[in-house]
Amino acid sequence: MPEVKKRETAHKLRISDLLRGNQIFEETEGPNKKLKFVELGDKRIVRINIIANVIDKYESDGERRFASITLDDGSGQIRARVFGDDLNKFTELSHGDTLMMIGVLRFFNNELYVLPELIKKQDPRYLLVRKLEIEKSYPSNNPQMKKQEIKVLRDEVITMIREAETREGIDKEEMIMKIKAQPELISQEIQKLLEEGIVYEPRPGRVRYLG
Repeated sequence: MPEVKKRETAHKLRISDLLRGNQIFEETEGPNKKLKFVELGDKRIVRINIIANVIDKYESDGERRFASITLDDGSGQIRARVFGDDLNKFTELSHGDTLMMIGVLRFFNNELYVLPELIKKQDPRYLLVRKLEIEKSYPSNNPQMKKQEIKVLRDEVITMIREAETREGIDKEEMIMKIKAQPELISQEIQKLLEEGIVYEPRPGRVRYLG
């Protein structure tokens, strides 16, 4: 009986974590190296499961037909590409859609990209749900931040709230998505600013700068 090859796990990751991983290639000659996996800690990543927004879409007009979309999850960006008959996978996708995508990592022309296997549209709130899920699964190796790191985070939170005054404040969820820190720590700093009277909540979940 032929041996059944085990399917690789589709790892749930943020794009920034994937891009900082160590890319491992097969030892082959020629300009286009074949990717074996992305090494991240003790994990060898071949397939991924990401949730991100579509921020760009392109379809070629040439003889070798292909299409690509650029995905952004608030931490980084990566392209997904389809070829030939698979172009129909992108037909119903538009700029601004939030997607859950499972796919295989590929490398071409000095770029890491995703070859999608499964695409499903999601509510935009799933971006935050996924970030919280990943933070819970991969806790920080050093949960006790140094005073200087806390100060940098606090300054970043204040700056983001002040800059949002032109649009009458910013939602806490948006800040948690954009700031590269643990959601729990971001929420703690926002709460401290509320208690100190530096910011206020015109309505639940939204904050404005008071100074």
